[in-house]
Amino acid sequence: MAINNRSALLYPMVLLSILAVMAAWINHVVQPTKPKLDGSSRHDPDYIMRNFVTTQTDMAGALRYKLASVEMKHFPDNDSTHLQRPRYTQFAANKPYTEVQAQRGYVSSNGNQVQLVDHVKITRQALADKGEMTIDTNYLNILPNEDLVRTDSPVVIRQAPKTIIYATGMVYEKNNHTVTLLKQVRAHYERPTATKSIQTKTSPLAVNTNNARTRRRYE
Repeated sequence: MAINNRSALLYPMVLLSILAVMAAWINHVVQPTKPKLDGSSRHDPDYIMRNFVTTQTDMAGALRYKLASVEMKHFPDNDSTHLQRPRYTQFAANKPYTEVQAQRGYVSSNGNQVQLVDHVKITRQALADKGEMTIDTNYLNILPNEDLVRTDSPVVIRQAPKTIIYATGMVYEKNNHTVTLLKQVRAHYERPTATKSIQTKTSPLAVNTNNARTRRRYE
């Protein structure tokens, strides 16, 4: 896949790496101190929290992470946690925030798996020299112990002002520093117009790799 600007796939990798941190932290905040395991086969929640918000700060008191959910249920029979409309936000000093949201979220026992379902959106706010970046899909499966994020669903990656990448299926491997777009990869890229007094326009670059896998490595 030939795209002159390597950042077309670099920034999605940065966003996806945040998911591994998010998964581990979600597991930490949603697990009860002592799960109530009574041996019952019934799948009933042992506690429910509504309009749930939890935050984490650094040593200086600055906000680092925030997890919010309209409703959170914990089920003792399989030690799982269900989240309705979860929204996870990561903050950093002098940088725009990054947000991950979905309609539903499921955290398995011990946090081995976090699934985000329906209208999953990852947003990195614009930087001084880079436009807003978003990743949209309907499903993400996060395996924090394996540093792996994957989906078989369609994915749309947008980098402002005019870079769009479409694909079906995506695998992020943190240990290998790679993102693989599995099939039906299409990309549209336009170089920004010059900001000098005399502006020049460039033609858009469209790439279609059909069913070929596209893998990009980063450091």
